[in-house]
Amino acid sequence: MCKWVATTLAGCVAPLPTELTLSCSLGQSGSISCISLTLDIMEGLKRLSFVYHTSLRMSRRYVSSGITNAVKNTKREEFTARLAAGPHLKEFLAKSTPPIELSLPDEEDPPPYVAASSAPALNNKVYLETYGCQMNVNDTDIAWSILQSSGYTRTSSVAEADVILLVTCSVREKAEQAIWNRLQQLGALKRKRSRSKGRLTIGILGCMAERLKDEILQREKLVDLVAGPDAYRDLPRLLTVAETGHQVANVLLSLDETYADIMPVQTSSNNVTAFVSIMRGCDNMCTYCIVPFTRGRERSRPVFSVLEEVRSLSDQGIKEVTLLGQNVNSYLDSTTAQGSGAGTPRLSRGFSTIYRQKQGGLRFVDLLDQVSRINPEMRIRFTSPHPKDFPDEVLQLICDRPNICKQIHIPAQSGSTRVLETMRRGYSREAYLELVQNIRKCIPGVSLSSDFIAGFCQETEDDHQQTISLLREVSYNSAFLFAYSMRKKTRAFHRLQDDVPAEVKKRRLEELISVYREEADRVNRQAVGSTQLVLVEGPSKRSPLELCGRNDGNTKVIFANSPSLDHGVQVQPGDYCLVKIMSSSSQSLKGRLLGRTTLQTSPAYSEL
Repeated sequence: MCKWVATTLAGCVAPLPTELTLSCSLGQSGSISCISLTLDIMEGLKRLSFVYHTSLRMSRRYVSSGITNAVKNTKREEFTARLAAGPHLKEFLAKSTPPIELSLPDEEDPPPYVAASSAPALNNKVYLETYGCQMNVNDTDIAWSILQSSGYTRTSSVAEADVILLVTCSVREKAEQAIWNRLQQLGALKRKRSRSKGRLTIGILGCMAERLKDEILQREKLVDLVAGPDAYRDLPRLLTVAETGHQVANVLLSLDETYADIMPVQTSSNNVTAFVSIMRGCDNMCTYCIVPFTRGRERSRPVFSVLEEVRSLSDQGIKEVTLLGQNVNSYLDSTTAQGSGAGTPRLSRGFSTIYRQKQGGLRFVDLLDQVSRINPEMRIRFTSPHPKDFPDEVLQLICDRPNICKQIHIPAQSGSTRVLETMRRGYSREAYLELVQNIRKCIPGVSLSSDFIAGFCQETEDDHQQTISLLREVSYNSAFLFAYSMRKKTRAFHRLQDDVPAEVKKRRLEELISVYREEADRVNRQAVGSTQLVLVEGPSKRSPLELCGRNDGNTKVIFANSPSLDHGVQVQPGDYCLVKIMSSSSQSLKGRLLGRTTLQTSPAYSEL
């Protein structure tokens, strides 16, 4: 019987080179009284375990097979007890080499954008410099909040700084060239510093860091640190590494980073207005645009996080908040299924997208409604929207809520349907004009602004003239106009040719600017003689005797301070004032102070 067991086991482990000798003898109770194994321990623990457990399984199978009456009558409890009293695996391994103990981390390392911060070095004075859009201004506030909580201090002097961080823009070539020029200046400062005070750390943050990481690090070795828009949480660690003399970078884009738990520290000297980022990234994938590649896909902050920040700003005395996003009115808080967006998402009539719209959640109209209720004396603006995301309920809310400014930015980019199709904007000239008419119908007295690109790929003179005619037909209060510059990674870079000569782009841009200014001047002249509600921001740049503020339409208004109107009380930044408009230009209005007021008691426009 024992010979049969040994033969069977040897067949089970035939591939093993191990020499195996096994003998078994069964007592009257049928239990295993002796097991003898000779095994080459160095062949491995797994083979030993296989042999040992195989012998047990075969023995159990034999016991349960009914070969002998003695085995059949054995009580299960007695068999289990005797088996437990037998030799253990450790006895077979007594002469083996102890295994090497591996020290494993308690948990996985967090992603770089949530890496734990480390204590800063003694040289921890940070100088921040911001370029580009208001999203970059908000990013500067976020970055500074993270650094401040890690023990860094802020300086307004480049000469005093131990760390210089540039928050950059990559939308146009001109914006990037400004950074390269600035780096040359800082490079000279860095070389001078190394000979006197010690090391100066220079870092590039934001969109340009995301787009040109390798080039930035390699060009003349000026930059020590590169961090993309989703890597600001990692700044303390990156700075610690950079201070050792090594170049370091983190440009990983995230699918969920919104910095919702970071309360930005306002870096602007203006204590009247503030910017609140509500979403990041863009899904539109317009052929000319680098934003989806430098900022990633769309993701929105939860509503409660936005409301908490706005309440905090209100408590600090902020009188105007601008909600920010690359495509701000596509906001969607998907953490809840409730809200106006619970059904099918709605677009402006005649507009389409290249991506499937998400269902459910709280949408922009829900957020705008709740934000505007926090403080009726706080103005609410938003930028930059996409024309496709202006359903009627958004327009109606703007009309009904007094503290939501009656000013809407609707970027057109071109007045030619053919060019708009090449740009993948998702609308035609006709659909855009229909939206403009609907906005003016829903919001009487609304001010409109826009963006335009001159000289996009394959743009003809006829396309250019259609853009000029759109400028005249709509008559914008303000506009941002630029010559096209091709960006790597975009669809235009891979599929189109930048075939409009530079001199033609320049000429077309100048023509667009000229027409825009003519129309803006005409629009502003219509305000002469009216009374405007103005939020005072501070002294005028041209004269300390004059104050400057903005009306509901976001047009700059300049007026002389007259304390005698309010019993000798000086008008302060943050005050709402009624101003009689006396003259105008294409860029601003000039008026006479009538007195202080409040947002709730005075309409934006009234005849006095």
